[in-house]
Amino acid sequence: MIGLGTYAFFWQHSDLVPEPLSLIGAFEATRELGVDLFQICDYAPLEQMDDVQLTDAAAAARDLGLTVELGTKGIEPERLARFLDLAAVFDARLVRSMLYSPENRPTMTQAEDWLRAALPAYEASGVDLALETYEQVATAELVGLIQRIGSDRLGVCLDPANVVARLELPRDCVEATASVVKNVHVKDFAFARQPGWVGFTYGGAAMGDGLHDYPHLLETVRPRERGINEVVEHWLSWQGDAETTIRTEREWTRTTIEYLRSTS
Repeated sequence: MIGLGTYAFFWQHSDLVPEPLSLIGAFEATRELGVDLFQICDYAPLEQMDDVQLTDAAAAARDLGLTVELGTKGIEPERLARFLDLAAVFDARLVRSMLYSPENRPTMTQAEDWLRAALPAYEASGVDLALETYEQVATAELVGLIQRIGSDRLGVCLDPANVVARLELPRDCVEATASVVKNVHVKDFAFARQPGWVGFTYGGAAMGDGLHDYPHLLETVRPRERGINEVVEHWLSWQGDAETTIRTEREWTRTTIEYLRSTS
């Protein structure tokens, strides 16, 4: 299933725009684009909502016919327990996270202990925990950890753009994780020369215009055959003013949806 994530609305949610979009507003925009899935990922206000606000947000998603997934950073037992509770509120069947949180950087031994402690509750609830590929942890280490634990509910949120920062190749990341992927983050990426030819910047690109070999990912991971959701997000830099930035963000979202719908 194609979905939109919070990062597809990064600037629209931002305080830098005149009227920041609410979570329910993002739900409504998702439905207007004919998309049936929304991933609330690293959305700070979620953890500040009281029970009434959470119930209202979940009801809004259901009324719009949206499936919801959740995302956070970190695997501390209390964090994973909290997000499993939130998953019950939103009828979510997947929580995306990362090994490190802003407060904790566990060793692999500690990470394994925490995950083993948390996973029985996820297994009992039928909720997947998907750990994202990113630059702070080698892909081989992440996959090794998942394979050692051996839970059907534990896998990877595949984002091959992230691993370039540790000099890993996106195609290698795709191939190394394919068997344990639970979720895919979809965005394109590219390098651009800095002024004066003094290095490069690495950032986002409109889907299909960058370096991401998405057909290779589709062929290798087979997300559509395996029921793995493809969640749209962007690395869009500020475009100089709010109006241009929001317009570009929306254009990139439409472009990515069209790209995904046209590929097989």
